[in-house]
Amino acid sequence: MVILVGSVAAAMTNIAPPHVEHLLLDAIAVLFGAAASLGIMYTLLASALVGRFFARSVNAPAQFPGVTVVKPLHGDEWQLSEHLESFFNQDYRGPVQFLFGVHDANDAALKSVEALRERYPQAAITIVADGRLYGPNRKIANLVNMLEHAAHDVLCFADSDVRVDSSYLRKVVGTLDEPGVGLVTTVYRGLCAPGFWPRVGAALTNYHFLPGVVTGVAIGRARPCFGQTIALTRQTLNAIGGLRQFAHHLAEDHALGEAVRRIGKTVAIPPLVVEHACVEGTFTDFFTHELRWSRTIRAADRSGHLGAVLMHPLPLALLALAFSGGAAAACLIACAALLARTLLVLRVDRATRCRTRGLWNLPLCDMLQFAVYLASFGSSGVVWRGIRFSVDGNGMLSPVRDE
Repeated sequence: MVILVGSVAAAMTNIAPPHVEHLLLDAIAVLFGAAASLGIMYTLLASALVGRFFARSVNAPAQFPGVTVVKPLHGDEWQLSEHLESFFNQDYRGPVQFLFGVHDANDAALKSVEALRERYPQAAITIVADGRLYGPNRKIANLVNMLEHAAHDVLCFADSDVRVDSSYLRKVVGTLDEPGVGLVTTVYRGLCAPGFWPRVGAALTNYHFLPGVVTGVAIGRARPCFGQTIALTRQTLNAIGGLRQFAHHLAEDHALGEAVRRIGKTVAIPPLVVEHACVEGTFTDFFTHELRWSRTIRAADRSGHLGAVLMHPLPLALLALAFSGGAAAACLIACAALLARTLLVLRVDRATRCRTRGLWNLPLCDMLQFAVYLASFGSSGVVWRGIRFSVDGNGMLSPVRDE
């Protein structure tokens, strides 16, 4: 970064008088310093709101209706058996059907399902292998094919790489039972596979995504809906016209949430955090995954994604420091940004009852997250399940070529 700034300054020396160059650099430094200061204020606000969000309580459902847990599968993922098994160990008194779906009857993920069938012989397990497609979003096609076999009217969609605790179904159904609620979704933390890059991915999830959602919801700016949990009734799903309409969406979960809101229902987020596997073992895999996720957010909420620049106070402060030539004020802002981000990490871990680890990685993680954020404003293409897609201005997918 310093080398880049020096190169820019050298080029400017050849085309502008020294005093003009200094004024321009000072103006840029002030701009970044102001943005970093606003980012620090945001970070302190998020630190306060995270604790308040998870301090809420959730009532148990008045009744315990039957629930169909809908799990689309694809491949033998890291700790797939453990993730799936967490849904079998629920403190829920009602009947539960476990509905698993694949496009190919030979999918390796089914080995984990069969092992669970042997381990839980009394569980109601249904497997659907159906290759029908309705658009480029293969996850939606899988879900549409599976729903023909759903036994209960409460549907809980959850991604295959999610792990939950024993209170999960009780809290989700209890929230869905509240007046006016049409859909329940949840925030999530990163559960990292062994290795450096999975730890970085988990840090980005825990200390950028999670507090960002909590803060956005609290100030009325965010309208989230995440595939890690989408629970709704069959009646609500029919009222919005079913799932097939989302077969061309990149952010199908966001589009589903918006459809529920349009019929006058609320999308609720209980004080419940689930774990989402972070498994990208190389820098390329990590960056590709994070870039797809960032572009998904951009497709779902362009103005909100632009305003998310304030979620990066430390990189902004370091830019102010570089452009100012190490000015004392910029140094103070950078120190304040680092302290604010450290406080946020500690508050998130405390609120979610997790042990804080790897604080020394925080500056690197923040810089990588900022790089992903900047890159998301470039090409609108994404790579998903090995297939490259282009994404239009409405967030619609079009396949380009196989990777």
